[in-house]
Amino acid sequence: MSTRVVVGMSGGVDSSVATHLLKQQGYDVLGVFMKNWNDDDNTERCTARQDFLDVLAAAEVLDTEVEVVNFATEYKERVFSYFLAEYQAGRTPNPDVLCNAEIKFKAFLDDAIARGAEFIATGHYAGKGTDDAGRATLLRAQDGNKDQSYFLYRLSQAQLRPALFPLAHLPKPEVRAIARSIGLPNAAKKDSTGICFIGERNFREFLERYLPRDPGAMQTPDGRVVGRHQGLMYYTLGQRQGLGIGGQKDGSAEPWFVAAKDMASNTLIVVQGHDHPLLLRATLAAGQLSWIAGVAPDPDRPCTAKTRYRQTDAACRITRLEGDTLELAFEQPQWAVTPGQSVVLYDGEVCLGGGIIT
Repeated sequence: MSTRVVVGMSGGVDSSVATHLLKQQGYDVLGVFMKNWNDDDNTERCTARQDFLDVLAAAEVLDTEVEVVNFATEYKERVFSYFLAEYQAGRTPNPDVLCNAEIKFKAFLDDAIARGAEFIATGHYAGKGTDDAGRATLLRAQDGNKDQSYFLYRLSQAQLRPALFPLAHLPKPEVRAIARSIGLPNAAKKDSTGICFIGERNFREFLERYLPRDPGAMQTPDGRVVGRHQGLMYYTLGQRQGLGIGGQKDGSAEPWFVAAKDMASNTLIVVQGHDHPLLLRATLAAGQLSWIAGVAPDPDRPCTAKTRYRQTDAACRITRLEGDTLELAFEQPQWAVTPGQSVVLYDGEVCLGGGIIT
């Protein structure tokens, strides 16, 4: 009897090719489409309906059974409530990180095991290995441009052990080539962007449905008012677009960036110039730590870190590691380190884990 694998099929080319590869390897494959957001909460711009149709079309080519599971309740309780609370507190959360840990590798994993699966699989670009102690390790994908280990750093051993990543060693162009060669209708489908439950809609309009607008002053570090913001929750550190600051008399022609938020006075602090000192940080603190191995790394272990996805790794060292908090010092100052985002640590190709920047 074949080993059963339940694959999370999203309608995209990655999860479809992952399904194909698993079938080629002889697994008994069941596709599952995760419904994480109720249609009545959505707008016509959400792509969920089309994504499901794309799953069905791919499954027909792949000769794979597909079922739908609804995790909308779990998503609202475990991810969306946190998402809103973080924005309300002036931070910029990364819901995709939490979605992976709480939905795709928890609710989905539990559902798959109940269906008799030994493994789950996704179309993530990440790899898996084993360390000297026999523990599962999370590795970068071979395609560095698509590597998604950053979003998976909160996985535990219990979540990582039964996970398969069929695309670990494939570059994206090869994935699309495989899709074309087997006649998948989504071979040229654009990669999804943005937050899964928001889709392509206007982010500010979406947030406004749940959190009231609270306009205030936009000012320079020395207190000069240069504009008005529409609510601190709509802005993130390092943001350049959408500030609406016109030319200033006797001012520099350099662009403006968000440098800080003063929650007490409801003030947005803005500066001119990409390399303004207030946009650079040589240290950071983080909490809500999560380690792939289940234990914290040795503070003396050499490591690099990313403070945002697609950022180049930066050499750093752990200067303090105490319970659920750590402090990092970087060899070179990092740009726009943002509270609420994740800092993820690596030792070479191995993702060690990380935490939420405070």
